[in-house]
Amino acid sequence: MEKDQIIILKNRGLISITGEDAKEYLQNIITNDINKVSKISSVFAALLSPQGKYLFDFFVIKQDEGYLLDCDGNSLKELIANLSKYKIRSQVEIKDLSLNYVVGVMNLDNFKIIQKELKKEETTLEYRESPIFVDPRDNDLGARIISPLEKLYLTIKKLNLKIVENNSYIKKAFLKGIPVEGLVNLKEQLFGLEINFEKLNAIDFKKGCYVGQENTARMKLKNKIRRQLMSIKTEKNVKIGDEIKYNDSVIGRILIDKPYPFALIKLFDPEFLVFKDKKLKINDSNAEIVS
Repeated sequence: MEKDQIIILKNRGLISITGEDAKEYLQNIITNDINKVSKISSVFAALLSPQGKYLFDFFVIKQDEGYLLDCDGNSLKELIANLSKYKIRSQVEIKDLSLNYVVGVMNLDNFKIIQKELKKEETTLEYRESPIFVDPRDNDLGARIISPLEKLYLTIKKLNLKIVENNSYIKKAFLKGIPVEGLVNLKEQLFGLEINFEKLNAIDFKKGCYVGQENTARMKLKNKIRRQLMSIKTEKNVKIGDEIKYNDSVIGRILIDKPYPFALIKLFDPEFLVFKDKKLKINDSNAEIVS
Protein backbone atom coordinates (compact mmCIF):
# COMPACT_ATOMS: atom_id res chain seq x y z
CA MET A 1 0.00 0.00 0.00
CA GLU A 2 1.68 3.19 -1.21
CA LYS A 3 1.44 6.64 0.34
CA ASP A 4 -1.28 7.84 -2.04
CA GLN A 5 -3.46 4.73 -1.64
CA ILE A 6 -6.34 3.67 0.59
CA ILE A 7 -8.05 0.31 0.95
CA ILE A 8 -11.70 -0.11 1.81
CA LEU A 9 -11.84 -3.38 3.71
CA LYS A 10 -14.48 -5.84 2.61
CA ASN A 11 -16.75 -7.62 5.05
CA ARG A 12 -15.91 -5.81 8.27
CA GLY A 13 -18.49 -5.57 11.04
CA LEU A 14 -19.04 -2.67 13.42
CA ILE A 15 -20.74 -3.04 16.80
CA SER A 16 -21.59 -0.29 19.27
CA ILE A 17 -21.54 -0.96 23.02
CA THR A 18 -23.34 1.78 24.94
CA GLY A 19 -25.02 2.27 28.31
CA GLU A 20 -23.98 3.28 31.81
CA ASP A 21 -22.31 -0.10 32.45
CA ALA A 22 -20.53 -0.34 29.07
CA LYS A 23 -17.00 0.20 30.42
CA GLU A 24 -17.27 -2.26 33.32
CA TYR A 25 -19.06 -4.79 31.12
CA LEU A 26 -16.27 -4.84 28.52
CA GLN A 27 -13.54 -4.82 31.16
CA ASN A 28 -14.97 -8.02 32.63
CA ILE A 29 -14.94 -10.01 29.39
CA ILE A 30 -12.27 -8.85 26.89
CA THR A 31 -8.54 -9.63 27.01
CA ASN A 32 -7.27 -6.05 26.92
CA ASP A 33 -7.65 -3.26 29.46
CA ILE A 34 -10.61 -1.00 28.60
CA ASN A 35 -8.96 1.77 30.65
CA LYS A 36 -6.47 2.15 27.79
CA VAL A 37 -9.28 3.12 25.42
CA SER A 38 -10.00 6.82 25.05
CA LYS A 39 -10.53 9.46 22.40
CA ILE A 40 -6.76 9.41 21.82
CA SER A 41 -6.04 5.67 22.20
CA SER A 42 -7.55 2.49 20.73
CA VAL A 43 -6.70 -1.17 21.36
CA PHE A 44 -6.79 -4.60 19.78
CA ALA A 45 -8.52 -7.21 21.94
CA ALA A 46 -10.27 -10.58 21.90
CA LEU A 47 -13.10 -12.54 23.42
CA LEU A 48 -12.00 -16.01 24.50
CA SER A 49 -13.92 -19.06 25.63
CA PRO A 50 -13.95 -19.79 29.39
CA GLN A 51 -11.15 -22.30 28.67
CA GLY A 52 -9.05 -19.55 27.06
CA LYS A 53 -9.60 -20.65 23.44
CA TYR A 54 -9.87 -18.10 20.63
CA LEU A 55 -13.38 -17.02 19.64
CA PHE A 56 -13.25 -13.48 18.21
CA ASP A 57 -10.87 -10.53 17.88
CA PHE A 58 -11.61 -6.87 17.28
CA PHE A 59 -10.42 -3.29 17.67
CA VAL A 60 -11.99 -1.20 20.44
CA ILE A 61 -12.52 2.51 19.74
CA LYS A 62 -14.02 5.12 22.07
CA GLN A 63 -17.10 7.05 21.02
CA ASP A 64 -19.08 9.65 22.94
CA GLU A 65 -21.81 7.24 24.02
CA GLY A 66 -19.62 4.19 24.60
CA TYR A 67 -17.39 2.02 22.42
CA LEU A 68 -17.14 0.69 18.86
CA LEU A 69 -15.88 -2.81 18.01
CA ASP A 70 -14.34 -3.15 14.55
CA CYS A 71 -14.63 -6.91 13.90
CA ASP A 72 -14.63 -9.62 11.23
CA GLY A 73 -17.91 -9.43 9.31
CA ASN A 74 -18.13 -13.21 8.95
CA SER A 75 -18.37 -13.53 12.74
CA LEU A 76 -20.52 -10.47 13.41
CA LYS A 77 -23.82 -12.13 14.35
CA GLU A 78 -22.10 -14.79 16.42
CA LEU A 79 -20.00 -12.18 18.24
CA ILE A 80 -23.13 -10.17 19.08
CA ALA A 81 -24.80 -13.34 20.39
CA ASN A 82 -21.78 -14.10 22.59
CA LEU A 83 -21.57 -10.54 23.88
CA SER A 84 -25.26 -10.65 24.72
CA LYS A 85 -24.74 -13.74 26.90
CA TYR A 86 -22.60 -11.70 29.28
CA LYS A 87 -25.00 -8.78 29.68
CA ILE A 88 -26.95 -10.39 32.54
CA ARG A 89 -28.26 -7.33 34.45
CA SER A 90 -25.77 -4.82 33.02
CA GLN A 91 -27.19 -1.60 31.63
CA VAL A 92 -25.71 -2.15 28.18
CA GLU A 93 -27.05 -1.85 24.65
CA ILE A 94 -25.41 -3.77 21.79
CA LYS A 95 -26.12 -2.63 18.23
CA ASP A 96 -24.99 -3.68 14.77
CA LEU A 97 -23.86 -0.55 12.88
CA SER A 98 -22.27 -2.38 9.96
CA LEU A 99 -24.67 -1.02 7.34
CA ASN A 100 -23.88 2.57 8.33
CA TYR A 101 -20.07 2.51 8.21
CA VAL A 102 -17.08 1.17 6.32
CA VAL A 103 -13.49 0.60 7.44
CA GLY A 104 -10.61 2.00 5.41
CA VAL A 105 -6.87 1.44 5.79
CA MET A 106 -4.31 4.03 4.75
CA ASN A 107 -0.54 4.27 4.81
CA LEU A 108 1.02 5.40 8.10
CA ASP A 109 2.56 8.39 6.28
CA ASN A 110 -0.92 9.70 5.54
CA PHE A 111 -1.83 9.41 9.21
CA LYS A 112 1.23 11.50 10.05
CA ILE A 113 0.04 14.14 7.58
CA ILE A 114 -3.29 14.23 9.41
CA GLN A 115 -1.48 14.49 12.75
CA LYS A 116 0.45 17.46 11.40
CA GLU A 117 -2.70 19.10 10.03
CA LEU A 118 -4.48 18.71 13.39
CA LYS A 119 -1.31 19.56 15.35
CA LYS A 120 -1.69 16.42 17.43
CA GLU A 121 0.57 13.43 18.16
CA GLU A 122 -1.93 10.91 19.54
CA THR A 123 -2.36 7.52 17.86
CA THR A 124 -6.16 7.91 17.70
CA LEU A 125 -7.67 11.07 16.23
CA GLU A 126 -11.01 12.36 15.08
CA TYR A 127 -10.74 13.52 11.48
CA ARG A 128 -13.72 15.03 9.69
CA GLU A 129 -15.98 13.52 12.39
CA SER A 130 -14.53 10.02 11.91
CA PRO A 131 -12.20 8.07 14.23
CA ILE A 132 -8.85 7.19 12.69
CA PHE A 133 -6.20 5.21 14.56
CA VAL A 134 -2.84 3.52 14.06
CA ASP A 135 -3.19 -0.26 13.94
CA PRO A 136 -2.21 -1.32 17.48
CA ARG A 137 -1.04 -4.74 16.28
CA ASP A 138 1.75 -3.34 14.10
CA ASN A 139 2.40 0.20 12.86
CA ASP A 140 3.40 -1.14 9.44
CA LEU A 141 -0.25 -2.09 8.86
CA GLY A 142 -1.09 1.60 8.67
CA ALA A 143 -4.05 3.47 10.13
CA ARG A 144 -7.72 2.50 10.13
CA ILE A 145 -10.55 4.96 9.58
CA ILE A 146 -14.19 4.24 10.42
CA SER A 147 -16.61 6.39 8.49
CA PRO A 148 -19.90 6.50 6.58
CA LEU A 149 -19.05 5.70 2.96
CA GLU A 150 -20.08 9.13 1.65
CA LYS A 151 -17.87 10.92 4.18
CA LEU A 152 -14.99 8.58 3.47
CA TYR A 153 -15.13 9.46 -0.23
CA LEU A 154 -14.88 13.15 0.71
CA THR A 155 -11.88 12.38 2.94
CA ILE A 156 -10.26 10.39 0.13
CA LYS A 157 -10.73 13.35 -2.20
CA LYS A 158 -9.33 15.83 0.33
CA LEU A 159 -6.22 13.71 0.92
CA ASN A 160 -5.86 13.01 -2.81
CA LEU A 161 -5.91 9.23 -2.33
CA LYS A 162 -6.90 6.47 -4.69
CA ILE A 163 -8.79 3.32 -3.73
CA VAL A 164 -6.91 0.06 -4.40
CA GLU A 165 -7.65 -3.61 -3.82
CA ASN A 166 -6.82 -5.08 -0.43
CA ASN A 167 -4.33 -7.74 -1.56
CA SER A 168 -1.23 -5.71 -0.64
CA TYR A 169 -2.60 -5.19 2.89
CA ILE A 170 -3.47 -8.87 3.35
CA LYS A 171 -0.06 -9.91 2.04
CA LYS A 172 1.79 -7.50 4.35
CA ALA A 173 -0.13 -8.86 7.33
CA PHE A 174 0.62 -12.43 6.17
CA LEU A 175 4.36 -11.71 6.01
CA LYS A 176 4.16 -10.50 9.60
CA GLY A 177 2.25 -13.61 10.71
CA ILE A 178 -1.06 -11.81 11.21
CA PRO A 179 -4.14 -13.49 9.69
CA VAL A 180 -6.72 -11.09 8.22
CA GLU A 181 -9.06 -13.49 6.45
CA GLY A 182 -10.22 -17.00 7.36
CA LEU A 183 -10.42 -16.12 11.05
CA VAL A 184 -13.57 -18.20 11.53
CA ASN A 185 -11.42 -21.28 10.93
CA LEU A 186 -9.44 -20.53 14.09
CA LYS A 187 -12.40 -20.54 16.44
CA GLU A 188 -11.81 -22.82 19.45
CA GLN A 189 -8.77 -24.34 17.71
CA LEU A 190 -6.06 -22.64 19.74
CA PHE A 191 -5.40 -20.61 22.87
CA GLY A 192 -5.03 -16.84 22.84
CA LEU A 193 -1.27 -17.00 23.37
CA GLU A 194 -0.93 -19.53 20.54
CA ILE A 195 -2.42 -16.98 18.14
CA ASN A 196 0.32 -14.49 19.11
CA PHE A 197 -2.02 -12.19 21.05
CA GLU A 198 0.75 -11.11 23.42
CA LYS A 199 2.93 -10.00 20.50
CA LEU A 200 -0.07 -8.26 18.90
CA ASN A 201 -0.79 -6.23 22.05
CA ALA A 202 -4.18 -7.89 22.54
CA ILE A 203 -3.68 -9.11 26.12
CA ASP A 204 -3.07 -7.09 29.27
CA PHE A 205 -1.61 -9.30 32.00
CA LYS A 206 -2.01 -6.62 34.67
CA LYS A 207 -5.78 -6.15 34.41
CA GLY A 208 -8.25 -8.13 36.48
CA CYS A 209 -10.29 -11.13 35.45
CA TYR A 210 -11.80 -11.64 32.02
CA VAL A 211 -13.27 -14.61 30.20
CA GLY A 212 -10.50 -17.21 29.71
CA GLN A 213 -8.05 -15.31 31.92
CA GLU A 214 -7.17 -18.23 34.21
CA ASN A 215 -5.72 -20.52 31.55
CA THR A 216 -4.14 -17.60 29.68
CA ALA A 217 -2.33 -16.39 32.79
CA ARG A 218 -1.24 -19.93 33.71
CA MET A 219 0.23 -20.52 30.24
CA LYS A 220 2.12 -17.22 30.46
CA LEU A 221 3.39 -17.82 34.00
CA LYS A 222 4.53 -21.39 33.39
CA ASN A 223 5.70 -20.77 29.81
CA LYS A 224 3.48 -23.58 28.53
CA ILE A 225 3.11 -22.35 24.94
CA ARG A 226 3.93 -25.45 22.92
CA ARG A 227 2.34 -24.46 19.59
CA GLN A 228 2.02 -21.21 17.67
CA LEU A 229 0.14 -19.90 14.65
CA MET A 230 2.49 -19.08 11.77
CA SER A 231 2.18 -18.06 8.14
CA ILE A 232 3.27 -20.68 5.62
CA LYS A 233 4.56 -20.34 2.06
CA THR A 234 3.55 -23.28 -0.14
CA GLU A 235 4.27 -24.47 -3.68
CA LYS A 236 0.72 -25.68 -4.26
CA ASN A 237 -2.73 -24.98 -2.87
CA VAL A 238 -3.42 -26.57 0.49
CA LYS A 239 -6.57 -27.34 2.42
CA ILE A 240 -7.56 -27.04 6.06
CA GLY A 241 -6.30 -29.99 8.07
CA ASP A 242 -3.32 -30.78 5.82
CA GLU A 243 -0.34 -31.99 7.84
CA ILE A 244 3.06 -30.28 7.68
CA LYS A 245 6.04 -32.57 8.00
CA TYR A 246 9.73 -32.17 8.71
CA ASN A 247 11.45 -35.39 7.68
CA ASP A 248 9.02 -37.99 9.08
CA SER A 249 7.71 -35.86 11.93
CA VAL A 250 4.35 -34.07 11.79
CA ILE A 251 5.14 -30.58 13.06
CA GLY A 252 1.88 -28.78 12.28
CA ARG A 253 -1.39 -28.56 10.38
CA ILE A 254 -3.11 -25.99 8.18
CA LEU A 255 -5.85 -23.93 9.88
CA ILE A 256 -6.33 -21.23 7.21
CA ASP A 257 -5.96 -22.28 3.59
CA LYS A 258 -6.57 -19.08 1.59
CA PRO A 259 -5.85 -16.50 0.40
CA TYR A 260 -2.63 -17.02 2.37
CA PRO A 261 -2.14 -20.16 4.49
CA PHE A 262 -1.56 -20.23 8.24
CA ALA A 263 -0.72 -23.28 10.33
CA LEU A 264 -0.48 -24.24 13.97
CA ILE A 265 3.17 -25.24 14.38
CA LYS A 266 4.79 -27.25 17.18
CA LEU A 267 7.56 -25.53 19.15
CA PHE A 268 8.93 -28.70 20.76
CA ASP A 269 9.55 -32.35 19.83
CA PRO A 270 11.34 -31.56 17.60
CA GLU A 271 12.60 -28.14 18.70
CA PHE A 272 11.34 -25.32 16.51
CA LEU A 273 14.85 -24.02 15.75
CA VAL A 274 15.71 -27.38 14.20
CA PHE A 275 13.25 -26.94 11.32
CA LYS A 276 12.50 -23.18 11.36
CA ASP A 277 14.41 -22.36 8.17
CA LYS A 278 14.23 -25.79 6.56
CA LYS A 279 12.14 -27.05 3.67
CA LEU A 280 8.99 -28.70 4.92
CA LYS A 281 6.49 -30.95 3.19
CA ILE A 282 2.73 -30.70 2.71
CA ASN A 283 1.28 -33.53 0.62
CA ASP A 284 4.71 -34.15 -0.96
CA SER A 285 5.11 -30.51 -2.06
CA ASN A 286 7.58 -28.06 -0.52
CA ALA A 287 6.61 -25.49 2.08
CA GLU A 288 8.36 -23.12 4.46
CA ILE A 289 7.57 -21.01 7.49
CA VAL A 290 7.31 -17.28 6.74
CA SER A 291 6.65 -15.76 10.16
